[in-house]
Amino acid sequence: MYTTGTAFLEALQEAGVKYIFANLGSDHPSIIESLARAKQENKELPTVITCPHEFVALSAAHGYAQATGEPQAVLVHVECGTQNLGGAIHNAFKSRVPVLVFAGASPYTQEGELTGSRNEFIHWIQDVYDQRGIMRGYSKYDNEIRTGANVKQLVYRALQIAKSDPAGPVYLMGPREAMEQETEPVTIQKELWEPIAPAAIPPKHIEELAKDLLSAKKPVVVTSYLGRKKEAVAELVHLSDQLAIPVIESVPHHMNFPADHPMHCGSYWNDPKQNQVLAEADFVLVLDSDVPWIQMKNKPSKDATVYYIDIDPLKETKPLWYIPSKRFFKADAYTALQQLNGYLKDAELDKDLVSERWNDYSSYHERQKEVRTKMEQAEVEGITPEYLTACVRELMDENTVVLNEGITNYGVISNHIEASEPGSYFGSGAGSLGWNGGAAIGMKLADPDKTIISLTGDGSFLFSVPSTVHWMAKRYNTPFLTVIYNNQGWKAPKHSTLGVHPDGVANQFQDFYVHFDPPADLSGVAAAAGEAHAITVKDRSKLKEALEEGLKQVKEGRSAVIDVYIPHVYIDEEVSNIIEKETV
Repeated sequence: MYTTGTAFLEALQEAGVKYIFANLGSDHPSIIESLARAKQENKELPTVITCPHEFVALSAAHGYAQATGEPQAVLVHVECGTQNLGGAIHNAFKSRVPVLVFAGASPYTQEGELTGSRNEFIHWIQDVYDQRGIMRGYSKYDNEIRTGANVKQLVYRALQIAKSDPAGPVYLMGPREAMEQETEPVTIQKELWEPIAPAAIPPKHIEELAKDLLSAKKPVVVTSYLGRKKEAVAELVHLSDQLAIPVIESVPHHMNFPADHPMHCGSYWNDPKQNQVLAEADFVLVLDSDVPWIQMKNKPSKDATVYYIDIDPLKETKPLWYIPSKRFFKADAYTALQQLNGYLKDAELDKDLVSERWNDYSSYHERQKEVRTKMEQAEVEGITPEYLTACVRELMDENTVVLNEGITNYGVISNHIEASEPGSYFGSGAGSLGWNGGAAIGMKLADPDKTIISLTGDGSFLFSVPSTVHWMAKRYNTPFLTVIYNNQGWKAPKHSTLGVHPDGVANQFQDFYVHFDPPADLSGVAAAAGEAHAITVKDRSKLKEALEEGLKQVKEGRSAVIDVYIPHVYIDEEVSNIIEKETV
């Protein structure tokens, strides 16, 4: 039998999908039978990765796509499995990661009229009016497979849309009867379904942009995810070298600019203070950043000239968003930088001004590094996030990929980890916690030779469904090192409350309902589920040894989880104040 389900799987294989992250259900008999038949016939199809939880399945596909740019498939069970994707679909959509999600649907016949007709209790319970509507606010495209005659065309169209900028998830669903339908094979010309070409800046505006940039005394670049294309990093470095332009990263979720470059001027997260480089800038070039600054806390001068270049400059899916700019360009950053660097190649530069800028900002870069070193070496009781990140940094080499889901320690990690290789650092790029575990599996599948180190808060570790993550890591031989920044609570809601009510009752009584006391044995969860090497560290003197042992275990093929106790959510501000005083 050659069914719609067979053609669907063939389409994924032909389109270059390597993995299907699957949580199968009663709606997938045609898929399961087609997979079994293919195995019997030695027919090549995407590898199925069994995922006991849908959130982890999509997070793994998310991580794979971040590492490679190539979308993978996620199979879930009707509307229940679709809803169980939860925050993972938010993450994929908001961070513009391509992935194809397929769900079955309850059969639409109940008396055996067609193959696949209803024969289980659950088929009535899981029948809903608008299953596709569940995903509509979080996907670029959704459709229903109704026949095998054009299923390949639908798959290719969905993947074309998923990969075209701004990239993102797409959703297909198919009832059992449609997926069981016998059909005829169809041949698709793959080259006719490529994603749209990258957009460029209109040529007439390149001259205007270049002239404004050249006339600026203190220009600055702000970026968050330019490094999603590794080749864009080299173009930004070239621009910065040529004109001595400093680069600031706002909540970076890629390695956008080498941390060891003299023009790298740090990154910020939710920092409640004004960044001086940004404040003094008379020209700001924003390249690929959803939130380049938070206006209540940190913004450029009102006299600064702002240019905004992004694959999604209007942020049409964000109801409230605006940044006044002289020009907005819907363009691929790599393409735009090639255009700008090409124009500047023959431009007449003020060499004295460029030299003066280079000296000023390279000195600023060195001062920042000195401050970070003092913070890492601050003499306080216990293990600070700064010291912990410095110890992790010592483990890294050119083959290491670091994931950052430290949340309230996001800024500490992004500044102190000092990533300098394109493709060596990632964040989720969105707001639903728990991405770290599945993403580590996806990135390890994408490049098995890489060493994956996941840095996560205790809250985001729990959100990641660690029991599923570490079962999968063991079964599919994707070992990675997890380091938990365990402050025994949720610090973010505390910060949010103090930001609105700094002198409120919650602060007076220090009661924010965010602590995790008594703390759980977090590394023990990973050990029980996937036989991970589990270590809990509370003593500063034992930290480096524990991290080295964890990395050794990973290199030998076993995941490791190092649960590191940092200052408790209720005393962390005191420790931060001590570090700040010592630094000053």
